Order: sequence, then C-alpha cells, then structure tokens
Amino acid sequence: MTKIALVRHGESQWNKIGLWTGWQDIPLSNKGVVEAVKAAGKIRDIDFDHLFSSDLIRAVDTLNLIKKELKLTHLPTIKHRALRERDYGEFTGKNKWQIQAVVGSKKFKKIRRGWNYPIVGGETLKDVYERVVPYFKKEILPKLKNKKNILISAHGNTIRALIKFMEGISDQAISEIELETGEVIVYEFAQSGKIIKKERRK
Repeated sequence: MTKIALVRHGESQWNKIGLWTGWQDIPLSNKGVVEAVKAAGKIRDIDFDHLFSSDLIRAVDTLNLIKKELKLTHLPTIKHRALRERDYGEFTGKNKWQIQAVVGSKKFKKIRRGWNYPIVGGETLKDVYERVVPYFKKEILPKLKNKKNILISAHGNTIRALIKFMEGISDQAISEIELETGEVIVYEFAQSGKIIKKERRK
C-alpha cells in the first residue's frame, strides 16, 4: 500500500503571537523547530520516495528538519507556490484575537474557517482548493498510483483543501476541520487511489 503524510509546518514566529501570516515569509519559532523534529518521529516508519513543500520558508524549514532527522537529505525538495497558505489579504499581519473581539465569534469563524467567505485582497478556502487540487492531481496523485510514498510539508489551509478533496468533505463540514502546528496526518491508499486508512498521528 502507498502512503501520503501531510505535515503542517511547525509554529512560526507570527503563529506564536497570534498574527495572520498568509503569504508573508515568516520563519519558524524555537517551538516550531521542536515541533518539526517531533513530526519527523511520527513518520519514521514510512520510506518516502518524494518530498513536496510550499515555497514559504516555514514549510521548507519544517521539511528540511524532517529530512535531517529521517536521513532523507539525498531526496530533493519539490517546492511549489500552489502549496502556499491562504492569502489573508487585508487581515495579513493583524492579530486574530483582536479581530475576533471586534467582529464576534460567528463572523470570525467564517473568516478563519469558512469555505467561500471573501477577504478583501485575499483568498477564500475555495480559492486555495482551486490551486492546490489541480497541482495535486497533476504532480502528486500519479506518483501515489505508482506506489510511491509522499511527504508534503505545507499549511493549515493547504492541508484542509487536500483533506476536503481526498475525503469528499462537504463545503459546510470543512469549516470544522482544523490542524495544529506540527500536526501529522497519514493516509494509506490502494493503487486505485482510494483511501483505505487515515491516521492523525500524535
């Protein structure tokens, strides 16, 4: 069977202080470095063939730390902007919890987790889905069908988009899906591309 591991990058310096990061290229915090190393330990049992990452430094550095821990430095990192975090537009660099206090919890959840809730100058999760999934279908899914194990280091919304696609989650239900920094999800696939097992590894 073939496996794909989805790793949300470790905590960034902006995650640490509650700022919306989006496409800003913010490095890992000290905690984020530790989370990346811990993530490596959760997938030590998988023999990876291909490694993918967003082109943003927090995802790249997370993958580099994993590569070092798992002795995978001989494998190239395939970086692509299609795997970037959601662009948070006018909210980029603003404190999430201050925004929540202003707009209220209901609207805040729509802004943060909704499927197609617009942000001025930014993207919806639907927009993220529409750039991530075609890339996944073209570059990653064929490798899975060819029995290659895949590791992707990316972002909360990138991974939510992939989860929605792979599991067929509804537009409404995807708002309930959330990942912690450094979290690891592993799917096992049949050669047909059908998921036969899912693990959220702690």
